[in-house]
Amino acid sequence: MAAFLPPSLESRRDQIFPTLTAAEIQRLQRYGSVRSYAAGTLLIKAGDPSPGLQVVLSGTARVQPHDEHLRDRELVEHHEGSLVGELTGLSGTAALVDVIAATDVSALLIASARLRDLMVEDVVLGERIIRALILRRVALLESPLVGPIIVGRETNRDVLRLEGFLGNNGYPHRRLDPDSDSCARALLERFEVNRDELPIVLCPNGELLRNPTEHQLARCLGLSRAIDRDALYDVAIVGAGPAGLGTAVYAASEGLKVVVLDCRAFGGQAGASARIENYLGFPTGVRGLALMARAYTQAQKFGAEMAIPEEVTTLVEHSSGNTKRFQLMLAGGDVVSARSVVVASGAAYRRLQLPNLADFEGTSVHYWASPLEARLCADQEVALVGAGNSAGQAAVYLSAHAAKVWMIVRGRSLETTMSRYLCERLAAQPNIEVLLENEVIELQGEHGELQSIAWRARRGGAITRRPLHHLFLLIGADPNAAWLSQCDVEVDDKGFVRADPFAADGRLPFQTTRAGVFAIGDIRSGSIKRVAGAVGEGAQVVATLHRYLEQTAQSPSLVAATQETA
Repeated sequence: MAAFLPPSLESRRDQIFPTLTAAEIQRLQRYGSVRSYAAGTLLIKAGDPSPGLQVVLSGTARVQPHDEHLRDRELVEHHEGSLVGELTGLSGTAALVDVIAATDVSALLIASARLRDLMVEDVVLGERIIRALILRRVALLESPLVGPIIVGRETNRDVLRLEGFLGNNGYPHRRLDPDSDSCARALLERFEVNRDELPIVLCPNGELLRNPTEHQLARCLGLSRAIDRDALYDVAIVGAGPAGLGTAVYAASEGLKVVVLDCRAFGGQAGASARIENYLGFPTGVRGLALMARAYTQAQKFGAEMAIPEEVTTLVEHSSGNTKRFQLMLAGGDVVSARSVVVASGAAYRRLQLPNLADFEGTSVHYWASPLEARLCADQEVALVGAGNSAGQAAVYLSAHAAKVWMIVRGRSLETTMSRYLCERLAAQPNIEVLLENEVIELQGEHGELQSIAWRARRGGAITRRPLHHLFLLIGADPNAAWLSQCDVEVDDKGFVRADPFAADGRLPFQTTRAGVFAIGDIRSGSIKRVAGAVGEGAQVVATLHRYLEQTAQSPSLVAATQETA
Protein backbone atom coordinates (compact mmCIF):
# COMPACT_ATOMS: atom_id res chain seq x y z
CA MET A 1 0.00 0.00 0.00
CA ALA A 2 1.20 3.49 -0.79
CA ALA A 3 2.31 5.41 2.29
CA PHE A 4 -0.02 8.42 2.01
CA LEU A 5 -0.95 8.47 5.69
CA PRO A 6 0.15 11.43 7.79
CA PRO A 7 2.63 10.51 10.54
CA SER A 8 -0.02 10.99 13.21
CA LEU A 9 -2.06 8.11 11.76
CA GLU A 10 0.69 5.71 10.71
CA SER A 11 0.32 3.65 13.89
CA ARG A 12 -3.36 3.07 13.03
CA ARG A 13 -2.78 1.80 9.49
CA ASP A 14 -4.29 -1.62 10.27
CA GLN A 15 -7.47 0.04 11.51
CA ILE A 16 -7.68 2.34 8.50
CA PHE A 17 -7.05 -0.42 5.98
CA PRO A 18 -8.38 -3.64 7.53
CA THR A 19 -8.34 -6.86 5.51
CA LEU A 20 -11.47 -8.94 6.00
CA THR A 21 -11.30 -12.71 6.27
CA ALA A 22 -13.33 -15.05 4.06
CA ALA A 23 -15.66 -15.71 6.99
CA GLU A 24 -16.24 -11.98 7.54
CA ILE A 25 -16.92 -11.41 3.86
CA GLN A 26 -19.44 -14.25 3.98
CA ARG A 27 -21.27 -12.41 6.78
CA LEU A 28 -21.52 -9.35 4.55
CA GLN A 29 -22.92 -11.17 1.53
CA ARG A 30 -26.57 -10.65 2.52
CA TYR A 31 -26.14 -6.88 2.59
CA GLY A 32 -24.90 -6.44 -0.97
CA SER A 33 -24.49 -7.75 -4.48
CA VAL A 34 -21.43 -8.70 -6.52
CA ARG A 35 -20.21 -6.30 -9.22
CA SER A 36 -17.54 -6.87 -11.85
CA TYR A 37 -15.21 -4.19 -13.22
CA ALA A 38 -12.90 -4.58 -16.21
CA ALA A 39 -9.33 -3.34 -15.84
CA GLY A 40 -9.17 0.42 -16.37
CA THR A 41 -12.78 1.15 -15.41
CA LEU A 42 -13.92 3.20 -12.43
CA LEU A 43 -15.39 1.69 -9.29
CA ILE A 44 -15.91 5.18 -7.90
CA LYS A 45 -15.63 8.58 -9.61
CA ALA A 46 -14.90 11.74 -7.65
CA GLY A 47 -17.82 14.14 -7.80
CA ASP A 48 -20.41 11.41 -8.44
CA PRO A 49 -22.65 10.14 -5.62
CA SER A 50 -20.84 7.46 -3.70
CA PRO A 51 -22.38 4.01 -4.35
CA GLY A 52 -21.71 2.88 -0.77
CA LEU A 53 -19.03 0.50 0.49
CA GLN A 54 -17.29 -2.10 -1.66
CA VAL A 55 -15.32 -5.15 -0.56
CA VAL A 56 -12.75 -6.45 -3.04
CA LEU A 57 -13.34 -10.14 -3.70
CA SER A 58 -10.60 -10.48 -6.33
CA GLY A 59 -8.29 -8.23 -8.29
CA THR A 60 -6.64 -4.91 -7.46
CA ALA A 61 -8.14 -1.39 -7.30
CA ARG A 62 -6.15 1.83 -7.10
CA VAL A 63 -7.27 4.98 -5.24
CA GLN A 64 -6.01 8.23 -6.78
CA PRO A 65 -6.78 11.96 -6.83
CA HIS A 66 -9.19 13.08 -9.52
CA ASP A 67 -6.95 16.00 -10.48
CA GLU A 68 -5.33 15.18 -13.84
CA HIS A 69 -2.05 16.71 -12.65
CA LEU A 70 -1.96 14.40 -9.62
CA ARG A 71 -3.15 11.10 -11.05
CA ASP A 72 0.30 9.62 -10.73
CA ARG A 73 0.06 10.16 -6.95
CA GLU A 74 -1.53 6.90 -5.89
CA LEU A 75 -3.14 7.14 -2.45
CA VAL A 76 -3.60 3.46 -1.72
CA GLU A 77 -4.00 0.13 -3.50
CA HIS A 78 -6.76 -2.29 -2.49
CA HIS A 79 -6.50 -6.06 -2.78
CA GLU A 80 -8.68 -9.04 -1.87
CA GLY A 81 -10.48 -8.42 1.43
CA SER A 82 -9.97 -4.64 1.33
CA LEU A 83 -12.72 -2.10 2.01
CA VAL A 84 -13.20 0.50 -0.73
CA GLY A 85 -14.83 3.75 0.39
CA GLU A 86 -14.95 6.38 3.13
CA LEU A 87 -17.63 8.42 4.90
CA THR A 88 -19.34 9.51 1.68
CA GLY A 89 -20.32 5.87 1.29
CA LEU A 90 -22.41 6.13 4.45
CA SER A 91 -24.22 9.32 3.43
CA GLY A 92 -24.39 8.69 -0.32
CA THR A 93 -22.90 12.12 -1.02
CA ALA A 94 -20.32 12.83 -3.73
CA ALA A 95 -17.11 10.80 -3.64
CA LEU A 96 -13.81 12.58 -2.98
CA VAL A 97 -11.44 10.37 -4.99
CA ASP A 98 -11.32 8.15 -8.05
CA VAL A 99 -11.05 4.39 -7.57
CA ILE A 100 -9.94 2.59 -10.72
CA ALA A 101 -9.63 -1.13 -11.41
CA ALA A 102 -5.92 -1.84 -11.92
CA THR A 103 -6.87 -5.39 -12.98
CA ASP A 104 -10.22 -7.07 -13.50
CA VAL A 105 -12.03 -6.64 -10.18
CA SER A 106 -14.89 -8.45 -8.51
CA ALA A 107 -16.37 -6.58 -5.54
CA LEU A 108 -19.26 -6.86 -3.13
CA LEU A 109 -21.19 -3.59 -3.29
CA ILE A 110 -23.13 -2.60 -0.16
CA ALA A 111 -25.34 0.40 -0.93
CA SER A 112 -25.55 3.27 1.58
CA ALA A 113 -28.93 2.24 3.04
CA ARG A 114 -27.82 -1.36 3.52
CA LEU A 115 -24.51 -0.17 4.95
CA ARG A 116 -26.46 1.59 7.69
CA ASP A 117 -28.37 -1.64 8.32
CA LEU A 118 -25.07 -3.47 8.61
CA MET A 119 -23.77 -0.95 11.16
CA VAL A 120 -26.74 -1.64 13.41
CA GLU A 121 -27.16 -5.37 12.91
CA ASP A 122 -23.56 -6.61 12.97
CA VAL A 123 -21.96 -4.76 15.87
CA VAL A 124 -18.44 -6.22 15.57
CA LEU A 125 -17.99 -5.75 11.82
CA GLY A 126 -19.94 -2.50 11.91
CA GLU A 127 -17.53 -1.09 14.49
CA ARG A 128 -14.47 -2.03 12.39
CA ILE A 129 -15.99 -0.52 9.27
CA ILE A 130 -17.17 2.77 10.79
CA ARG A 131 -13.80 3.26 12.47
CA ALA A 132 -12.02 2.75 9.14
CA LEU A 133 -14.34 5.20 7.36
CA ILE A 134 -13.86 7.89 10.00
CA LEU A 135 -10.08 7.52 10.08
CA ARG A 136 -9.90 7.64 6.30
CA ARG A 137 -11.71 10.97 6.33
CA VAL A 138 -9.24 12.24 8.94
CA ALA A 139 -6.38 11.16 6.68
CA LEU A 140 -7.94 12.86 3.65
CA LEU A 141 -8.40 16.08 5.63
CA GLU A 142 -4.65 16.17 6.11
CA SER A 143 -3.93 15.32 2.46
CA PRO A 144 -3.10 18.12 0.01
CA LEU A 145 -4.25 15.95 -2.90
CA VAL A 146 -8.04 15.71 -2.75
CA GLY A 147 -11.16 17.85 -2.64
CA PRO A 148 -12.13 21.07 -4.40
CA ILE A 149 -9.47 23.62 -5.27
CA ILE A 150 -9.98 27.20 -4.08
CA VAL A 151 -7.93 29.74 -5.99
CA GLY A 152 -7.42 33.04 -4.20
CA ARG A 153 -5.28 34.92 -1.73
CA GLU A 154 -5.15 33.60 1.82
CA THR A 155 -6.48 36.82 3.37
CA ASN A 156 -9.34 37.35 0.90
CA ARG A 157 -12.66 37.58 2.76
CA ASP A 158 -14.44 35.16 0.43
CA VAL A 159 -11.55 32.71 0.43
CA LEU A 160 -11.75 32.63 4.22
CA ARG A 161 -15.52 32.24 4.04
CA LEU A 162 -15.29 29.24 1.70
CA GLU A 163 -12.39 27.63 3.56
CA GLY A 164 -14.25 28.11 6.83
CA PHE A 165 -17.39 26.51 5.42
CA LEU A 166 -15.54 23.45 4.14
CA GLY A 167 -13.41 23.15 7.28
CA ASN A 168 -16.42 23.38 9.59
CA ASN A 169 -18.13 20.64 7.60
CA GLY A 170 -15.10 18.35 7.78
CA TYR A 171 -14.58 18.46 4.01
CA PRO A 172 -11.07 18.14 2.47
CA HIS A 173 -10.00 20.95 0.18
CA ARG A 174 -6.98 22.77 -1.19
CA ARG A 175 -6.19 26.46 -1.62
CA LEU A 176 -3.82 27.79 -4.26
CA ASP A 177 -2.43 31.32 -4.19
CA PRO A 178 -2.31 32.90 -7.67
CA ASP A 179 0.65 35.06 -6.62
CA SER A 180 2.92 32.14 -5.80
CA ASP A 181 1.51 28.94 -7.28
CA SER A 182 2.04 28.06 -10.95
CA CYS A 183 -0.88 25.61 -10.88
CA ALA A 184 -3.18 28.43 -9.78
CA ARG A 185 -2.02 30.62 -12.63
CA ALA A 186 -2.50 27.74 -15.08
CA LEU A 187 -6.10 27.31 -13.88
CA LEU A 188 -6.79 31.02 -14.35
CA GLU A 189 -5.47 30.85 -17.92
CA ARG A 190 -7.29 27.60 -18.70
CA PHE A 191 -10.67 28.93 -17.61
CA GLU A 192 -10.00 32.53 -18.70
CA VAL A 193 -10.57 33.96 -15.23
CA ASN A 194 -9.60 37.54 -14.40
CA ARG A 195 -8.05 38.11 -10.98
CA ASP A 196 -10.85 40.46 -9.98
CA GLU A 197 -13.22 37.48 -10.29
CA LEU A 198 -11.41 35.52 -7.56
CA PRO A 199 -11.93 33.38 -5.67
CA ILE A 200 -12.88 30.52 -7.93
CA VAL A 201 -13.54 26.93 -6.91
CA LEU A 202 -12.81 23.93 -9.12
CA CYS A 203 -15.03 21.08 -7.95
CA PRO A 204 -14.05 17.40 -8.28
CA ASN A 205 -16.70 16.93 -11.00
CA GLY A 206 -14.88 19.50 -13.16
CA GLU A 207 -17.36 22.34 -12.67
CA LEU A 208 -15.90 25.81 -12.09
CA LEU A 209 -17.62 28.16 -9.64
CA ARG A 210 -16.89 31.88 -9.46
CA ASN A 211 -17.07 33.14 -5.87
CA PRO A 212 -19.97 30.81 -5.00
CA THR A 213 -22.29 30.97 -2.03
CA GLU A 214 -21.99 28.18 0.50
CA HIS A 215 -25.20 26.67 -0.85
CA GLN A 216 -23.91 26.69 -4.45
CA LEU A 217 -20.64 25.12 -3.36
CA ALA A 218 -22.43 22.42 -1.34
CA ARG A 219 -24.63 21.51 -4.30
CA CYS A 220 -21.64 21.31 -6.63
CA LEU A 221 -19.77 19.06 -4.20
CA GLY A 222 -22.80 16.88 -3.56
CA LEU A 223 -22.74 17.82 0.12
CA SER A 224 -26.42 18.74 -0.06
CA ARG A 225 -29.12 17.28 -2.24
CA ALA A 226 -32.48 18.48 -3.50
CA ILE A 227 -35.20 18.31 -0.87
CA ASP A 228 -37.93 15.75 -1.49
CA ARG A 229 -41.10 17.84 -1.25
CA ASP A 230 -43.25 14.72 -1.04
CA ALA A 231 -41.47 13.26 1.99
CA LEU A 232 -43.17 13.51 5.37
CA TYR A 233 -40.76 13.28 8.29
CA ASP A 234 -41.70 12.35 11.83
CA VAL A 235 -39.50 15.20 13.06
CA ALA A 236 -37.63 18.06 11.44
CA ILE A 237 -34.77 19.35 13.58
CA VAL A 238 -33.65 22.93 12.97
CA GLY A 239 -30.02 23.23 14.03
CA ALA A 240 -27.16 20.71 13.89
CA GLY A 241 -25.39 21.65 17.11
CA PRO A 242 -25.07 19.32 20.13
CA ALA A 243 -28.79 19.55 20.94
CA GLY A 244 -29.96 18.95 17.37
CA LEU A 245 -27.52 16.12 16.74
CA GLY A 246 -28.38 14.58 20.11
CA THR A 247 -32.05 14.55 19.08
CA ALA A 248 -31.18 13.11 15.67
CA VAL A 249 -29.13 10.24 17.10
CA TYR A 250 -31.75 9.16 19.64
CA ALA A 251 -34.79 9.74 17.40
CA ALA A 252 -33.31 7.95 14.37
CA SER A 253 -32.02 5.07 16.49
CA GLU A 254 -35.57 4.56 17.77
CA GLY A 255 -37.04 4.34 14.29
CA LEU A 256 -38.31 7.87 13.66
CA LYS A 257 -37.89 9.41 10.23
CA VAL A 258 -35.59 12.37 10.87
CA VAL A 259 -34.25 15.31 8.88
CA VAL A 260 -31.75 17.84 10.28
CA LEU A 261 -31.41 21.32 8.79
CA ASP A 262 -28.67 23.86 9.43
CA CYS A 263 -27.79 27.02 7.55
CA ARG A 264 -24.01 26.58 7.80
CA ALA A 265 -22.43 23.46 9.27
CA PHE A 266 -22.84 20.72 11.84
CA GLY A 267 -21.54 21.30 15.36
CA GLY A 268 -22.78 24.79 16.18
CA GLN A 269 -20.67 26.76 18.63
CA ALA A 270 -19.39 23.53 20.16
CA GLY A 271 -17.92 22.56 16.80
CA ALA A 272 -15.91 25.78 16.79
CA SER A 273 -14.39 25.11 20.21
CA ALA A 274 -10.63 24.57 20.12
CA ARG A 275 -10.80 22.03 22.95
CA ILE A 276 -13.56 20.80 25.26
CA GLU A 277 -12.11 19.39 28.48
CA ASN A 278 -15.12 19.10 30.76
CA TYR A 279 -17.27 16.84 28.58
CA LEU A 280 -17.95 13.51 30.28
CA GLY A 281 -15.78 10.66 29.07
CA PHE A 282 -12.93 12.69 27.55
CA PRO A 283 -10.36 13.14 30.34
CA THR A 284 -7.71 14.42 27.91
CA GLY A 285 -10.14 16.77 26.19
CA VAL A 286 -11.48 16.71 22.65
CA ARG A 287 -11.55 19.23 19.86
CA GLY A 288 -15.10 20.47 19.36
CA LEU A 289 -15.17 19.67 15.64
CA ALA A 290 -13.93 16.12 16.27
CA LEU A 291 -16.66 15.50 18.85
CA MET A 292 -19.41 16.94 16.68
CA ALA A 293 -18.17 15.14 13.55
CA ARG A 294 -18.59 11.85 15.37
CA ALA A 295 -22.11 12.84 16.42
CA TYR A 296 -22.89 13.84 12.82
CA THR A 297 -21.67 10.47 11.52
CA GLN A 298 -23.51 8.65 14.30
CA ALA A 299 -26.81 10.29 13.35
CA GLN A 300 -26.29 9.28 9.71
CA LYS A 301 -25.44 5.75 10.79
CA PHE A 302 -28.97 5.44 12.22
CA GLY A 303 -30.54 6.92 9.08
CA ALA A 304 -31.04 10.61 9.89
CA GLU A 305 -31.00 12.75 6.75
CA MET A 306 -28.85 15.88 6.73
CA ALA A 307 -29.74 19.05 4.83
CA ILE A 308 -26.72 21.35 5.22
CA PRO A 309 -26.53 24.19 4.35
CA GLU A 310 -30.25 24.88 4.28
CA GLU A 311 -31.66 27.97 5.99
CA VAL A 312 -35.15 27.81 7.46
CA THR A 313 -36.97 31.13 7.00
CA THR A 314 -40.34 30.38 8.53
CA LEU A 315 -42.67 27.68 9.82
CA VAL A 316 -46.21 27.11 8.56
CA GLU A 317 -48.81 24.81 10.09
CA HIS A 318 -51.38 22.99 7.98
CA SER A 319 -54.38 21.25 9.51
CA SER A 320 -57.08 19.13 7.94
CA GLY A 321 -59.55 17.79 10.47
CA ASN A 322 -57.44 16.17 13.18
CA THR A 323 -54.49 15.85 10.84
CA LYS A 324 -51.70 18.37 11.33
CA ARG A 325 -48.33 18.80 9.71
CA PHE A 326 -45.71 21.53 9.60
CA GLN A 327 -43.97 22.95 6.56
CA LEU A 328 -40.58 24.58 6.96
CA MET A 329 -39.92 27.09 4.21
CA LEU A 330 -36.28 27.24 3.12
CA ALA A 331 -34.36 30.23 1.78
CA GLY A 332 -33.84 28.57 -1.61
CA GLY A 333 -37.56 27.96 -2.10
CA ASP A 334 -37.70 24.30 -1.05
CA VAL A 335 -40.14 23.01 1.56
CA VAL A 336 -39.70 20.34 4.24
CA SER A 337 -42.81 18.67 5.70
CA ALA A 338 -42.87 17.08 9.14
CA ARG A 339 -45.29 15.91 11.81
CA SER A 340 -43.28 17.67 14.52
CA VAL A 341 -40.49 20.21 14.78
CA VAL A 342 -37.60 20.52 17.22
CA VAL A 343 -36.09 23.99 17.38
CA ALA A 344 -32.39 23.64 18.24
CA SER A 345 -31.06 26.64 16.32
CA GLY A 346 -28.86 27.72 19.20
CA ALA A 347 -27.48 31.20 19.48
CA ALA A 348 -25.77 33.72 17.22
CA TYR A 349 -22.42 35.23 18.16
CA ARG A 350 -22.66 38.55 19.96
CA ARG A 351 -20.90 41.51 18.33
CA LEU A 352 -19.15 44.55 19.72
CA GLN A 353 -20.96 47.84 19.22
CA LEU A 354 -18.31 49.50 17.08
CA PRO A 355 -19.29 51.50 13.97
CA ASN A 356 -16.82 49.87 11.57
CA LEU A 357 -16.80 46.34 12.95
CA ALA A 358 -18.48 44.88 9.86
CA ASP A 359 -15.64 46.20 7.67
CA PHE A 360 -13.27 43.70 9.26
CA GLU A 361 -15.54 40.69 9.81
CA GLY A 362 -14.52 37.73 7.74
CA THR A 363 -10.93 38.91 7.37
CA SER A 364 -9.57 40.27 10.66
CA VAL A 365 -12.41 39.87 13.17
CA HIS A 366 -13.19 36.28 14.11
CA TYR A 367 -15.82 34.58 16.26
CA TRP A 368 -14.03 31.26 16.79
CA ALA A 369 -10.47 29.94 16.79
CA SER A 370 -9.89 27.06 14.39
CA PRO A 371 -6.73 25.92 12.57
CA LEU A 372 -7.65 28.34 9.78
CA GLU A 373 -7.52 31.36 12.10
CA ALA A 374 -4.44 30.00 13.86
CA ARG A 375 -2.68 29.87 10.50
CA LEU A 376 -3.62 33.48 9.75
CA CYS A 377 -2.21 34.85 13.00
CA ALA A 378 0.85 32.63 13.35
CA ASP A 379 3.71 34.42 15.16
CA GLN A 380 1.65 37.62 15.48
CA GLU A 381 0.15 39.40 18.48
CA VAL A 382 -3.63 39.14 18.64
CA ALA A 383 -6.42 40.49 20.82
CA LEU A 384 -9.24 38.40 22.25
CA VAL A 385 -12.34 39.74 23.98
CA GLY A 386 -14.30 37.50 26.33
CA ALA A 387 -14.34 35.94 29.79
CA GLY A 388 -16.28 32.68 29.45
CA ASN A 389 -15.09 29.14 28.87
CA SER A 390 -15.14 29.54 25.09
CA ALA A 391 -12.89 32.59 25.38
CA GLY A 392 -10.51 30.75 27.71
CA GLN A 393 -10.30 27.72 25.41
CA ALA A 394 -9.66 29.95 22.39
CA ALA A 395 -6.96 31.94 24.19
CA VAL A 396 -5.10 28.80 25.22
CA TYR A 397 -5.36 27.38 21.71
CA LEU A 398 -4.14 30.59 20.07
CA SER A 399 -1.25 30.94 22.49
CA ALA A 400 0.34 27.88 20.86
CA HIS A 401 0.42 29.71 17.52
CA ALA A 402 0.45 33.46 18.17
CA ALA A 403 3.37 35.43 19.56
CA LYS A 404 1.11 36.93 22.22
CA VAL A 405 -2.57 36.96 23.14
CA TRP A 406 -3.99 40.11 24.73
CA MET A 407 -7.12 38.94 26.57
CA ILE A 408 -9.43 41.89 27.15
CA VAL A 409 -12.05 41.44 29.88
CA ARG A 410 -14.71 43.92 30.99
CA GLY A 411 -15.21 42.37 34.42
CA ARG A 412 -13.10 42.48 37.57
CA SER A 413 -12.14 38.79 37.51
CA LEU A 414 -12.27 35.66 35.41
CA GLU A 415 -13.19 33.33 38.24
CA THR A 416 -16.86 34.36 38.26
CA THR A 417 -17.40 33.45 34.59
CA MET A 418 -14.80 30.82 33.72
CA SER A 419 -14.07 27.29 34.94
CA ARG A 420 -11.24 27.10 37.42
CA TYR A 421 -9.08 24.77 35.32
CA LEU A 422 -9.11 27.29 32.47
CA CYS A 423 -8.24 30.19 34.77
CA GLU A 424 -5.24 28.21 35.99
CA ARG A 425 -4.21 27.31 32.45
CA LEU A 426 -4.41 30.92 31.29
CA ALA A 427 -2.23 32.00 34.17
CA ALA A 428 0.35 29.37 33.23
CA GLN A 429 0.76 30.58 29.63
CA PRO A 430 3.62 33.09 29.44
CA ASN A 431 2.33 34.71 26.23
CA ILE A 432 -1.23 35.39 27.45
CA GLU A 433 -1.81 38.71 29.19
CA VAL A 434 -5.22 39.17 30.82
CA LEU A 435 -6.38 42.78 31.02
CA LEU A 436 -9.25 43.06 33.49
CA GLU A 437 -11.72 45.96 33.43
CA ASN A 438 -10.83 46.97 29.89
CA GLU A 439 -12.91 47.30 26.73
CA VAL A 440 -12.16 47.71 23.02
CA ILE A 441 -13.11 51.16 21.81
CA GLU A 442 -11.65 51.51 18.34
CA LEU A 443 -10.61 49.55 15.26
CA GLN A 444 -8.45 51.06 12.54
CA GLY A 445 -7.53 49.66 9.15
CA GLU A 446 -8.34 49.75 5.47
CA HIS A 447 -9.53 47.43 2.72
CA GLY A 448 -10.99 45.05 5.30
CA GLU A 449 -7.68 44.47 7.09
CA LEU A 450 -7.11 45.60 10.67
CA GLN A 451 -4.02 47.66 11.39
CA SER A 452 -4.55 48.60 15.02
CA ILE A 453 -6.86 48.05 17.99
CA ALA A 454 -7.42 50.44 20.90
CA TRP A 455 -8.83 49.58 24.30
CA ARG A 456 -9.61 51.68 27.36
CA ALA A 457 -9.30 50.94 31.07
CA ARG A 458 -12.69 51.27 32.72
CA ARG A 459 -10.94 52.68 35.78
CA GLY A 460 -8.93 55.76 35.01
CA GLY A 461 -9.70 55.81 31.28
CA ALA A 462 -6.16 55.10 30.08
CA ILE A 463 -6.14 54.17 26.38
CA THR A 464 -3.81 51.59 24.86
CA ARG A 465 -3.35 51.21 21.12
CA ARG A 466 -1.49 48.24 19.61
CA PRO A 467 -0.63 47.40 15.96
CA LEU A 468 -2.72 44.21 15.88
CA HIS A 469 -4.19 42.61 12.77
CA HIS A 470 -6.59 40.06 14.28
CA LEU A 471 -9.35 40.37 16.87
CA PHE A 472 -11.23 37.41 18.34
CA LEU A 473 -14.67 38.06 19.84
CA LEU A 474 -16.05 35.43 22.23
CA ILE A 475 -18.44 37.53 24.27
CA GLY A 476 -21.43 35.22 24.43
CA ALA A 477 -24.32 34.83 22.08
CA ASP A 478 -27.88 35.96 21.48
CA PRO A 479 -30.72 33.56 20.60
CA ASN A 480 -30.84 32.59 16.94
CA ALA A 481 -34.59 32.97 16.83
CA ALA A 482 -35.20 35.62 14.16
CA TRP A 483 -36.71 33.02 11.83
CA LEU A 484 -39.37 32.28 14.47
CA SER A 485 -40.64 35.86 14.61
CA GLN A 486 -43.63 35.08 12.34
CA CYS A 487 -44.31 31.62 13.76
CA ASP A 488 -46.36 32.46 16.89
CA VAL A 489 -43.79 30.90 19.18
CA GLU A 490 -43.49 32.76 22.47
CA VAL A 491 -40.06 34.04 23.55
CA ASP A 492 -38.84 35.70 26.75
CA ASP A 493 -37.67 39.29 27.12
CA LYS A 494 -34.22 38.31 25.80
CA GLY A 495 -35.55 36.45 22.77
CA PHE A 496 -35.07 32.88 24.03
CA VAL A 497 -37.89 30.44 23.29
CA ARG A 498 -40.16 29.56 26.21
CA ALA A 499 -40.34 25.78 26.56
CA ASP A 500 -40.56 24.17 29.99
CA PRO A 501 -38.56 20.93 30.30
CA PHE A 502 -41.26 19.68 32.67
CA ALA A 503 -44.88 19.13 31.72
CA ALA A 504 -46.76 22.28 32.77
CA ASP A 505 -49.98 24.12 31.85
CA GLY A 506 -51.15 21.12 29.87
CA ARG A 507 -48.08 21.14 27.65
CA LEU A 508 -45.66 18.32 27.01
CA PRO A 509 -42.04 18.71 28.21
CA PHE A 510 -40.03 21.08 26.00
CA GLN A 511 -43.17 22.10 24.09
CA THR A 512 -43.41 25.70 22.97
CA THR A 513 -46.64 27.68 22.80
CA ARG A 514 -47.40 25.77 19.60
CA ALA A 515 -48.32 22.11 19.98
CA GLY A 516 -45.93 19.92 18.00
CA VAL A 517 -43.10 22.45 18.12
CA PHE A 518 -40.43 21.85 20.77
CA ALA A 519 -37.33 23.83 21.78
CA ILE A 520 -34.08 22.55 23.28
CA GLY A 521 -30.50 23.62 23.86
CA ASP A 522 -29.17 27.17 23.86
CA ILE A 523 -32.26 28.56 22.11
CA ARG A 524 -34.49 27.53 25.04
CA SER A 525 -35.15 30.01 27.81
CA GLY A 526 -33.50 28.85 31.03
CA SER A 527 -31.32 26.17 29.48
CA ILE A 528 -27.86 25.36 30.83
CA LYS A 529 -25.36 26.60 28.26
CA ARG A 530 -23.15 23.51 28.23
CA VAL A 531 -22.51 20.87 25.56
CA ALA A 532 -23.55 18.07 27.92
CA GLY A 533 -26.74 19.94 28.83
CA ALA A 534 -27.65 20.38 25.15
CA VAL A 535 -27.02 16.71 24.34
CA GLY A 536 -29.08 15.71 27.38
CA GLU A 537 -32.03 17.80 26.25
CA GLY A 538 -31.71 16.27 22.79
CA ALA A 539 -32.09 12.83 24.32
CA GLN A 540 -34.93 13.89 26.63
CA VAL A 541 -37.06 15.50 23.95
CA VAL A 542 -37.24 12.24 21.99
CA ALA A 543 -39.43 10.71 24.70
CA THR A 544 -41.71 13.73 24.35
CA LEU A 545 -41.77 13.32 20.57
CA HIS A 546 -42.97 9.75 20.93
CA ARG A 547 -45.78 10.88 23.24
CA TYR A 548 -46.82 13.66 20.86
CA LEU A 549 -46.72 11.46 17.76
CA GLU A 550 -48.72 8.74 19.53
CA GLN A 551 -51.35 11.29 20.56
CA THR A 552 -51.72 12.77 17.09
CA ALA A 553 -51.73 9.31 15.48
CA GLN A 554 -55.04 8.57 17.27
CA SER A 555 -56.70 10.18 14.29
CA PRO A 556 -57.48 7.44 11.72
CA SER A 557 -56.67 9.81 8.85
CA LEU A 558 -53.25 10.57 10.29
CA VAL A 559 -52.57 6.88 10.87
CA ALA A 560 -53.39 6.19 7.23
CA ALA A 561 -51.26 9.10 6.02
CA THR A 562 -48.37 7.91 8.18
CA GLN A 563 -48.64 4.36 6.86
CA GLU A 564 -48.61 5.63 3.28
CA THR A 565 -45.38 7.55 3.83
CA ALA A 566 -43.63 4.82 5.83
